[in-house]
Amino acid sequence: MARLAPRERWASFLVTPETILRWHRALVRRHWGYLRIVAELRKLGVSVSEASVASILRRHGLGPAPRRVGPSWKEFLRAQTKSLSATDFFTVDTVPLRRYYVLFAIELERRVVHVLGVIANPNGLWVTQVARNFAAELEEAGRQVRFLVRDRDTKFTASFDAVFASIGVEIILTPVRSPRANAFAERFVRTGREDCLDHLLVLSHHHLETVLAEYVEHYSTARPHRGLDLTPPESTTSLVGRSGAILRRDVLSGLIHEYELAA
Repeated sequence: MARLAPRERWASFLVTPETILRWHRALVRRHWGYLRIVAELRKLGVSVSEASVASILRRHGLGPAPRRVGPSWKEFLRAQTKSLSATDFFTVDTVPLRRYYVLFAIELERRVVHVLGVIANPNGLWVTQVARNFAAELEEAGRQVRFLVRDRDTKFTASFDAVFASIGVEIILTPVRSPRANAFAERFVRTGREDCLDHLLVLSHHHLETVLAEYVEHYSTARPHRGLDLTPPESTTSLVGRSGAILRRDVLSGLIHEYELAA
């Protein structure tokens, strides 16, 4: 009908040609879905017709599993964690009401955090130099990073991306206004605020750098993580089966406590 009727008359149709084509594609996908079930059953020694499969599924209100066009965002992150890092900014306001921007990166497999820099006015030259420093750090440590997830913040420049591209790291942009797509980075920011920054008065740029360095050291070497079977990101020792006196070490002037067995 779409081919016989003039285009200006298409508005009178109850459905558009695009809709008809979409229905047809859905029928084709369903047809091949039933065939896939028949084939899988045949591998198990069960002989059944495609019509029988369709009838059984309809009777129970089910359809064949849809054909995937690609992994979901969550599946992608899970599959790539060994070679995936994420980066983001967060802000800290000091007692004199000076706002500083903190750029950090987190390795998703073990949640290792790197504070890349702290600055009041981030610009293209600064983020590019920070990227060079981090890229050099990764290469020197032999850490294999294949993807770097970031949001679409305009503080990230093309030259920032180019630095990582030069060492074979592909930039993955999160969807617009989707902070959950960078969930690991967002979670670190929340944890850092709840553990540390919300309970301190930051006095200056130097003070903030000192606080962050001490907190990240605690976060990486002593803070248990549920996603890591309650071990710290950079834990190298096991206390299972050991006993002895317990020592407490104060972090950030007693704001955080760490516990360890005496040597």
